Amino acid sequence: MSTQEKIQTNQENHPFSADVARLLEIVAGALYTNQDVFLRELTSNAADACDRLRYEAIKNPSLTKDNSDFRIHVYKDTESRTLTVVDNGTGMDENELIENLGTIAKSGTASLMKQIKESGSNDNLKLIGQFGVGFYAGYMVGNPIEVISRKAGDKKTWRWESDGRSGFTVHEASPEDIALLDGDRGTAVRLHIKDEACEFLLDEKIKQTIELYADHISVPIYLGTPQDTSEGKSEQINSASALWMRARNDITKEQYTEFYRHISHGFDEPLMTAHWRAEGKMEFSALLFVPTLRPWDLFDPSRRHFVKLYVRRVFISEDIETLMYPWLRFIRGVIDSEDLPLNISRESLQHNPVINKIRSAVARHILGELDKLSRNDKPGFAAFWGQFGAVLKEGLYDAPEHREDLLKICRFYSTKEDGEKFATLAEYVERMKDGQDKIFYISGENVQNLKNSPQLEGFRARGLEVLFMTDTIDDFWLQQVHDYKGKKFQSITKGDIDLAAFDKKDDQEQKEKEPEQNNEIESLIEKLNEVLEGKINTAKSSKRLTGSPVCIVAPETGIDMHMERVLKIHQKYEGETKPVLEINPDHPLIRRLAANNAAGQDITDAAWLLLDQARIIQGEPLDDPSAFAKRLSEVMLSDISK
Repeated sequence: MSTQEKIQTNQENHPFSADVARLLEIVAGALYTNQDVFLRELTSNAADACDRLRYEAIKNPSLTKDNSDFRIHVYKDTESRTLTVVDNGTGMDENELIENLGTIAKSGTASLMKQIKESGSNDNLKLIGQFGVGFYAGYMVGNPIEVISRKAGDKKTWRWESDGRSGFTVHEASPEDIALLDGDRGTAVRLHIKDEACEFLLDEKIKQTIELYADHISVPIYLGTPQDTSEGKSEQINSASALWMRARNDITKEQYTEFYRHISHGFDEPLMTAHWRAEGKMEFSALLFVPTLRPWDLFDPSRRHFVKLYVRRVFISEDIETLMYPWLRFIRGVIDSEDLPLNISRESLQHNPVINKIRSAVARHILGELDKLSRNDKPGFAAFWGQFGAVLKEGLYDAPEHREDLLKICRFYSTKEDGEKFATLAEYVERMKDGQDKIFYISGENVQNLKNSPQLEGFRARGLEVLFMTDTIDDFWLQQVHDYKGKKFQSITKGDIDLAAFDKKDDQEQKEKEPEQNNEIESLIEKLNEVLEGKINTAKSSKRLTGSPVCIVAPETGIDMHMERVLKIHQKYEGETKPVLEINPDHPLIRRLAANNAAGQDITDAAWLLLDQARIIQGEPLDDPSAFAKRLSEVMLSDISK
C-alpha cells in the first residue's frame, strides 16, 4: 500500500452545514460574470496569513528563523489543469482547517440565507461582500479544491479537500502534498480549474487579474512556484507597497477602489475616502472608507468595527475594540501607528492611552470630512445618511466629547416640505418663529405615520416646524442632549405646550365669546375624568388639535409614549405611564358629546371609545379589544336604527 493510500484510509469525512451548502451553490453557480474576484480573495487571505505570522514572530522569532521573508506564489499547471496559490504565512492545523473552511461562523448567516431563499433573487453578486466568504469564491472557477497547510511551529501538515457539495475530508498530508508548500510552514490552495474558467490557466490572465485586484497588497506576489523564485526564474507581479503610506497624489481612484474592495470583500465603490497622516505629538497614517452599501451586520449587537491596526507596517489586529467608536463601525480601512510598541500584547493595547487618542483624532477627522461632504455633495450625503445616519446618531448618546460635531451633521425629516429631504438643526433654528424658544419634535416608527399624527395639527396650523425622530436611538440621545444652541428639545407628545402665543388675535377673541360652550366642555372633561379614572392621568382641553377630536400625550413628569414603548420592547420595562387625554373643544363630535352630557345623557361608552380611538391612532394596544368592538357595534347599530 502506498503512502497516499495509507493516509487516505485515516481521513475524516465532515459534512457541510445546510447554510454552507446553499452558499457554495450560490457562489459556484451564480457569480460567473465576476469570477476574477476569487483570485483577489485567495491572495488577500494569503496576505493576512503572512501579516499574522509577522506579528506572532515578534514574540516568538523562532517561528520565522528559517525563512523570514514573506511571499505569495501563484502558478498554473496546464497538464493537471490546476491553479495554486501558496503563502508562507501562519498556516493552519487540523482543527483550524475544519473551523475556518468547513463552517461559516459569522452571526446572522442563517437569517440572511433565509432572506435569500425567500426573495428568490438571482442578484447574488453582493453576497461575497455581505458574507466575506473569501475562500469559497474559489468554487466559481475550481472544483474540487485542495488545501495543504502546516501551522508555523508545528511538525504535522494537513490536507483539506472538497467538491463543494458532499462535504469535505481532512487527513494528514502526503510527501507529494507537502512539496507544494513554500518551506516548512504556510498554506497551498490548489484549484482544479473548470472548463468554463480555462482562461486562468494562462499566465497573462493570472498576471492581469493580480495587477488589477492585488497590486496594493504589501506582501510580494510572484508568478511561479516557490522553487522558481528561489532559482530567480519567477516574476514579481504586484508593487507590494502599503497603499496607506504612499502620497495621495500618487494613488489613482481605481487603486483606492480596489484597496477598499480588498479590505471590505465588497463590490461597491466607497462613498467617501479619507486618507491622511497625523503628525506632531502623535503620528499615524489612516486610509479609511465609507461604504456606499450598508454592511449586512451593521446592527449586530456586538457593534464590532472593521478597521485594521498596523504598527510601523506590521499588522497587529482588527479586534482592538477601543480603536474605533462603535458608532463609526461602518468605516472600513487601515490605521498605522508610529507610536505604539510592537512587543505589547493585543489585550494591553485595548487600554493603551495612544489608542484612545487615535480613536478621538480619527473621529474628529471623519466627522469633518462628512461635514464637507454634506456641503459639497448633498445627494451623496443624503445617500450616506439614509444608510448610516441611525448608527452615527448613537454617538450623541455614547460620545459627549464629539456631540457638537455630530449635531452639526445630523439630519432629520421635518414638517417643512420645501423639496429638501432632510433638515439640519441649524436650519431649523434659523426658521424658528418669533417667540419660539424650543425645538419641537415627535418620535415614532416611520415618517408617514408621524405625518398623520393628530398632535401635529396645532403646530401645522400655526406654522411651527416639527422634526420627525424615526430611529430608536433618538429616544435615548434626546434624554442626554437637552438643547441645541440654547434651544431646548421638546416632544410634542409630552406635557403641556402653550401654543397661545402663536394664535391669531381673531382666534383668541372668538374663544372668549363662547362662555356657555366652554362650561359644557368643562363638564365633559369632569365626566371623562370620572369614567376613565385609573386609566388616564387626566383629561383636558387640547391646544394641539385642530382637525381630530382626541389624542393622548404623556404627562409632564412621565416618560414620552414612544420612549416607553421602545423600553418595553428592548429593555423589558414594566412601568405604566397613564396618558393625558386631550379633547378638541372645536370638533363637532366633542361638542355633541358635551351637549349630550349637559342634557343628562349617559356618555360612558363614548368616553371609553374616545380613549380607545386615541390609543389606536397612537399605535398603543387596547386594554380590552373585545369591549371596544362591542361598544363600536352598539354605536353603529344605534346609528343604523336612526
